[in-house]
Order: sequence, then C-alpha cells, then structure tokens
Amino acid sequence: MIKILFQYFYPYFSLNRVEVESMQWFNIRVQNEKKQVYDPLRRKYVALTPEEDVRQNTLYQLVNTLKVPQSLIAVEYALKMNGLQKRCDIVVFTNDGKAVMIVECKAETVIINQSVLEQAARYNFKLKVNYLLLTNGKLQFCCRIHSETGQLEYLDAIPDYTTICGK
Repeated sequence: MIKILFQYFYPYFSLNRVEVESMQWFNIRVQNEKKQVYDPLRRKYVALTPEEDVRQNTLYQLVNTLKVPQSLIAVEYALKMNGLQKRCDIVVFTNDGKAVMIVECKAETVIINQSVLEQAARYNFKLKVNYLLLTNGKLQFCCRIHSETGQLEYLDAIPDYTTICGK
C-alpha cells in the first residue's frame, strides 16, 4: 500500500521547456481551424490541447534526456479499474515488459497537488511501478516508491532510464 503525503515543501524542479526543439521533433498542423501535433509514439496526429503540449514535451524529455527507448513508452495506457476504463498519460516499461514509471501530465494551469498524486497512486495499484512523475510543464515532482514500506521518496531530479530500471 502506498502512503500518500504531498506537501509543497518537497523538492521540486522546474522543467526546462523544449518548445523550440519539440516543434522540430513534432509536426504541427491546423485542421478544421484546430491545431494538431504529430505524436511519433502513437504515430498519429492528436489535438494540441494544453495537456497534450505538456505530454509531448515530457515525451521529448524522456526520450532525449533520460534515454528511454521510444519502443518502451506507452502513451494513454489503458487500465481497467473497478469496472471503469482509465488511462495513464505515460507509462515506461523495461525490456521484459514490466512497468517501472507512471507519468501524469496536467495542463500548465493545473496545480500539481494531492489529488494528482492520488490519481497516479490509484493507477499504481494495478501497475506496481517504482517511480511516479507528476508534471504540469512548469513543475515536475518525481518520487520513488519503496515497495517494502509504501513510502514515497521525493527526488531532486528525474533518474535516467538505467536507474529507473534498477540496473
């Protein structure tokens, strides 16, 4: 069981926006007067909502900075919980298919608070990951879950893929 405790004094770090680079990485188009971005992981254009902007920048960071292989990232990963269909924004897997990180993305205007942490924690009851990353594009909170105690350890930085996988 995860013991949830979230307060604003935990270490956090600002996300260095990669807008210029992400615009080169992703193709933007306007269709029916609405912006869409090409998501290379889902291999399709999706609506460029404020949350999607954060998700795309986070994907860029995972692949290019933290060296997560694109093939081991699931976007809008479907879960069935209590008979309801839910979706994790991003899930990172190991080579053998074990989920190791849940990423919950919110629009920049959404405050990362206890309810966002609880949402990710609910998904984790199914996936049993070791890391949670919560972001609104301006701030990121990353924590390691100690499976033996259920305690969360807030980290000063997001670990790279090798560390996330425990290698």
